Amino acid sequence: MKFPSRGLAILAGGAAIAAVALSASALTSSADAQSPSFAHSCSQHVAKGQFTCFALKRTDVHEPTVLAPNAAPAGYGPSDIQSAYKLPAASGSPTVAIVDAYDDPNAESDLGVFRSQYGLSACTTSNGCFKKVNQSGQTSPLPQGDTGWAGEISLDLDAVSSACPACHILLVEANDPSDNLFTAVNTARTLGAKFISMSWGGSEGGAENSYDSQYFNHTGIVYTASTGDSGYSAGVIYPSTSQYVVSVGGTSLNRASGTSRGWSESVWSGAGSGCSSDVTKPSWQSIISACSKRADADVSAVADPNTGLAVYQTYGGSGWSVYGGTSLSAPLIASVYAVAGTPGASDHPNSYPYAHTGNLFDVTSGSNGSCSPSVLCHGGAGWDGPSGLGTPNGTAAFTAGGGGGPGPVTVNNPGNQTGTVGTAVSLQMSASGGTAPYTWSATGLPAGLSINSSSGLISGTPTTATTYNVTVTATDSTNATGNAPFSWTINPTGGGGCSGQKLANPGFESGSASWTATSGVINTDGAHSRTGNGYAWLDGYGTTHTDTLSQTVAIPAGCSANLNYYLWISSSEGTTRAYDKITLTANGTAVQSFSNINKGSTYVQRSVNLSSYAGQSVTLKWTGTEDSSLQTSFLIDDTALNLS
Repeated sequence: MKFPSRGLAILAGGAAIAAVALSASALTSSADAQSPSFAHSCSQHVAKGQFTCFALKRTDVHEPTVLAPNAAPAGYGPSDIQSAYKLPAASGSPTVAIVDAYDDPNAESDLGVFRSQYGLSACTTSNGCFKKVNQSGQTSPLPQGDTGWAGEISLDLDAVSSACPACHILLVEANDPSDNLFTAVNTARTLGAKFISMSWGGSEGGAENSYDSQYFNHTGIVYTASTGDSGYSAGVIYPSTSQYVVSVGGTSLNRASGTSRGWSESVWSGAGSGCSSDVTKPSWQSIISACSKRADADVSAVADPNTGLAVYQTYGGSGWSVYGGTSLSAPLIASVYAVAGTPGASDHPNSYPYAHTGNLFDVTSGSNGSCSPSVLCHGGAGWDGPSGLGTPNGTAAFTAGGGGGPGPVTVNNPGNQTGTVGTAVSLQMSASGGTAPYTWSATGLPAGLSINSSSGLISGTPTTATTYNVTVTATDSTNATGNAPFSWTINPTGGGGCSGQKLANPGFESGSASWTATSGVINTDGAHSRTGNGYAWLDGYGTTHTDTLSQTVAIPAGCSANLNYYLWISSSEGTTRAYDKITLTANGTAVQSFSNINKGSTYVQRSVNLSSYAGQSVTLKWTGTEDSSLQTSFLIDDTALNLS
């Protein structure tokens, strides 16, 4: 992980990118340039063994206590949530359990005002729709009241009503935000709830696997939990890292009238994500290579307070307000599961979305901080940390048997390819998973080649000698996709010759293909690239550290060879003494070196003549070293070894 306390501020495409995690008070959404303000509903300063809620209340929205006739509260309402996520009506009246700490004495009456405002049927104790109990499952005595947690409770109840108006609601109130919350979770289960939402959590402490076994290892039960509101740098929280819980991240949700969906989403900057330090990775997360343990998140929903939900709260509030945080997304996802139907009795339902990725809205933009590998904090195709596999597109992804087929689409990577100008080639691509038939497409193919959209056969006669960065994509019948990146080097007629560019994957657009590097060096998120999306980032930790990047290439005899590459040095060190260095070697011999003395604000082209290595295979290796303090980042892009 790149050194978080010295967020690297650099220019990319003319815009400053600050790779730092934001506190809740500083979070903003691109949807509102006025930088709305938010406040935590629950105190974030809790004692060891205590937990906090993740409700964020807008403090810049001031509604009258009583709305004027026909006036609508600020924030999204039930019809917006159902439209954005294509939610049908529930079959019957499934029960969603909300587990929180302390008592909200006005919970039922406030819920009544919310539902009446939006034309929903009453949900009360008297008609059997609503029930409030203590952590032992009794209606009295209830815990003491708490105005902060009351905001969380109001948000949870209104979120369930928005996504599933027909759902019954069980509110279980723990005595305090300690392990009593887990007691309340068990009570919700023993009272028959199949869908249990937890909008709270705390830092991992090493006992998570024991908690998993005691509280969450129950089949046929959907547990959802928030990933937190402080972005990637804050680390993961429990119980969202439980291997039996649906880990729910967060997005910014905005209207998009020009699209078929009518809505657009991006990663919310406050959503939590990352890798657990000790919780076992469930088998269905085998597609996630960024974490050896449990990875957050699984799925997501709206959480940005700037695109938040209208909530009615009078205990600790004055009526209508707007709330967000992953405290909003967790009960929404629990409710989507409830609409989808009762889970299989022997299932762990947090596995369902991994089998039906084609039935989710993939969130491919936005980030929640700076990280390596970048998938842990940047939205992108397929799984990413802040948004997981995506957001609901109907309910098929939340059922055991319906939706996007027998698993994600996987394109079998053929490995890096070579060819020669004027010599015909034929490469058959293949895929598995999803629901056949597949439709094939490709970007970056060598000039003269094309792919058959039905068969996946790449054929033709290459015309131009250079190295191409190719990505082949297969799309199944449900529009689920998979892809395989690889490089394709086309040599001049008669072999290598003394012309052309010899490095494979020179701009890192195919990730680590053809390169050897230490963990986290090669990135494809586009955050700090010179061109395209790929780049190499050595060091930047601010601690004693060494990173390497290398590739071996053959230089034909009799050729002149010149290496060109772009190097950006961004450093917190001064420019009078070299503390942190990057050295380029050819077959172990140093041929170029730079340090923090050479730092600047953008990429600078560097060159070195390697003609003396003609007739040899030469290993080009960059080694970046940092001392024990003050970060220096060495960024490399657009490499080229040109022959003449």
